[in-house]
Amino acid sequence: MIGAAVELLRRVADLGGPVVLILIGVSVLTVAVVIYKLWQFAAAGVGRHRALTEAVAAWDGGDRGLARAALGRSRSYLRPVIELAMSGQTDPERLGAEAEARFARLERGFRLLDSVAQLSPLLGLFGTVLGMIAAFQALQAAGTQVDPSILAGGIWVALLTTAVGLAVAMPTALILSWFESRMEAERVLADTAIHTVLAPSRPQGAPLAGAEAAARAGAIHA
Repeated sequence: MIGAAVELLRRVADLGGPVVLILIGVSVLTVAVVIYKLWQFAAAGVGRHRALTEAVAAWDGGDRGLARAALGRSRSYLRPVIELAMSGQTDPERLGAEAEARFARLERGFRLLDSVAQLSPLLGLFGTVLGMIAAFQALQAAGTQVDPSILAGGIWVALLTTAVGLAVAMPTALILSWFESRMEAERVLADTAIHTVLAPSRPQGAPLAGAEAAARAGAIHA
């Protein structure tokens, strides 16, 4: 199997040159990073904040017991931040820094994906330029006995590196955009939750509105 892989790589190198081999290596690394990030997002519970949202809503409504009970069910990576806010930490900068530290861990690898998306087309173009130089050198060496197939073959082989570079860059850019949009949504959720806990609509012990108070009284007497 190893011999077959080496032979395949040799054929790829003969066809597209060393730049194609580099791009294949970059694509393998990119796939590994994407798989790791998907696993990391799933393990951290990115996008799954139902219990945490219920806790914040209960806190905003003045029900501290229900809020802490809902927070205890949460498996969100933001739970320690909201727990810190509910425990009396009132400095929004401190809470924001705690949330950003968790975002930073989830965003590791984004710079690599961004570099791949930007540099892969340039690598492909570099390979195309090298291929064109080789094709014209072969054409010059042919002298007066010029065969158009020599030039045509050299050109399509040279353009192959550009195609491979674009094939690596385009899906990488799309995946990175998706990752970044998810993290932007996480930041909005964390910011909203922190500010809601620090400044709830109904502080603990505040009197209920008339209709809500009557409803609760009726439920108690029932």
